[in-house]
Amino acid sequence: MQHAHFLTPLALSLMLCHLPARADDLVLQRVLIDGARASQLGIADSANAGSVNQKQLEMRTVYRPGELLEAAPGLVATQHSGEGKANQFFLRGFNLDHGTDLRTTVDDMPVNQRSHAHGQGWTDLNFLIPELAARLDYRKGPYSARDGDFASAGAAAITYANRLAQSAASASIGQNGFARALLAGSPEAGAGNLLYALEVLHNDGPFTRPDDYRKVNAVLRYSQGYANNGFSIGAMAYRASWNATDQIPRRAVDDGTLGRFDAIDDSDGGQARRYSVSGVWRRTGADQASKVSAYVIRNQLELYSNFTYFLNDPLNGDQFSQPDRRVTSGVDATHTWHGHGTGINTDLTVGLQLQNDNIFNGLYNTRRRERLSTTREDHVAETSLGLFAEHQVRWSEKLRSVAGLRADTYRFAVRNEGGAARARDRQLGPSLNLIFGPWAQTEWYLNAGNGFHSNDARGTLDRLAPAPGLARTRGLEAGVRSELLPKLQSALSLYRLDIDSELVFVGDAGNTEAGPASRRTGIELSNYYKPFKWLSLDLDLAFAKARTRGAAAGEERIAGAVEGVGQFALTLERGRWSGALRLRYVGARPLIEDNSVRAPGGSTMNGRIGYRLAGGLLLEIEGFNLANRRASAIAYFYASRLPGDSEARQDVHFHPTESRSLRLTLVKKW
Repeated sequence: MQHAHFLTPLALSLMLCHLPARADDLVLQRVLIDGARASQLGIADSANAGSVNQKQLEMRTVYRPGELLEAAPGLVATQHSGEGKANQFFLRGFNLDHGTDLRTTVDDMPVNQRSHAHGQGWTDLNFLIPELAARLDYRKGPYSARDGDFASAGAAAITYANRLAQSAASASIGQNGFARALLAGSPEAGAGNLLYALEVLHNDGPFTRPDDYRKVNAVLRYSQGYANNGFSIGAMAYRASWNATDQIPRRAVDDGTLGRFDAIDDSDGGQARRYSVSGVWRRTGADQASKVSAYVIRNQLELYSNFTYFLNDPLNGDQFSQPDRRVTSGVDATHTWHGHGTGINTDLTVGLQLQNDNIFNGLYNTRRRERLSTTREDHVAETSLGLFAEHQVRWSEKLRSVAGLRADTYRFAVRNEGGAARARDRQLGPSLNLIFGPWAQTEWYLNAGNGFHSNDARGTLDRLAPAPGLARTRGLEAGVRSELLPKLQSALSLYRLDIDSELVFVGDAGNTEAGPASRRTGIELSNYYKPFKWLSLDLDLAFAKARTRGAAAGEERIAGAVEGVGQFALTLERGRWSGALRLRYVGARPLIEDNSVRAPGGSTMNGRIGYRLAGGLLLEIEGFNLANRRASAIAYFYASRLPGDSEARQDVHFHPTESRSLRLTLVKKW
């Protein structure tokens, strides 16, 4: 990032709104009064990086909190089970499952949970309160030394506000049993501010067996100072319970045995808990800047699923339980030296990231949530230390570079009935970004870097088929960003990403599967056009080709890898009226390696209309899947057995996109 001695006063004010730190003041962030997207020329290190401000996040229509990440172009968040479960993510030709290869943080706290009972990198964002999100920063590819584990496809960082421009209370009701209430404010307290928020929510969804999703969510934080000079200490608490309608076989829907929103095992579902305490301290001067953050997070999950019905146990069924409870603690620290006055301006940043996970999880066979037998029980201790250095140099008005080096070391320890085992793994990853321009309001980028994702500790220490602890990724990218045309911001990037192995621990089966090396190539185009102060248009398109390397001819497809995604959005705010319309398309994808079975693409349209009443009241109507498309949120191909089947049958299993629904919200601000 460049500093004040490179920038005009206006550019500096925009940068203060997008510092990679905890957002402090929504009044400061509203320097962008009309909600325009801040220019990234002279700031971003690649064509795929950006920042979405609080005003733009407010204008989005989201069915669930995790969809806030879709503000990052090319990223899709969906769901294939009950609402309390972590989202399913797609990005750059990855079916990211519940978060692997997408590093996600909220207020500098990691959301990805490693060595999780259900899926490596489990990313549950249901504790997120969208109204508190002051900024979303994103970047794709392994090109920053600051990003470590899970950042191969990309990284998304959500920053909460420390101070709200106004206190707010809102109440929402909607179809399918939806109800939500929120109270939030940030009164002055001594020399600082005390931010508070309380959210309660209920949602059944369109399913025959109602989700009965119940959520209570709270935030309390005290802060002093500003985004670049100050501190904050905060606590969060989240509790939820739900029923789950998991994916169902297409054959049963085609023959009329099941409806699209029916369930086979109506006892699937779960409970989740998350509690955290965190703090951050920042000091910034003319020549140096420091930041230290620390956190302690307690997560607890009880998950019940049945994907194969009566395949393995024709008598009791195949439901299984995956409990996971853990305490995650960590410290992140960075220090930057600013060099200037010699004609060549530099920033040298060094950083440390320390994280420890103390985990207890298991896999059990169950019947209607009653435990029948134990497949495995594990105590996992996983500790990591990441050190990085990043050197930014502005060589001239038309050339910048960012060179980085990151070193990570991991310690894995697993104890179960078979005994105890330990292992270590290390990773060294360089990165280099070259930025040319701007010429005619256009910058060019060349990016190269190494990243990694960690594998499940239980798979790493498996006695029969151990997986490497860390799987390396290598990325190359070329891009361009232009604001040549008035009021239009465009970015185009071409990339290639190689992964040495897509090894993951398969939580559903309780074992490890080793995948081959893979390569993904793709192209992404992002456009933001604001012809008038009251109107903005977004068009994002992405295409990816995902193939395994070394596979037999005709067997090189990667199951679940989406080949293309697109999004078009129209947002307006004029006088007392505001509105948004968003069309999202998720493309076709292979469901098996030989491409003989595919899932079709599908699109959905969401919208919102708001009207500001007198006395600080706002009335909003939101609509989801307005065209009532019969699309699938997710699809898999595997063997299952229904009660009437004489034997196992291979079939497509899908989870339907929610049917059309409306929600009405009344907001009071003061």
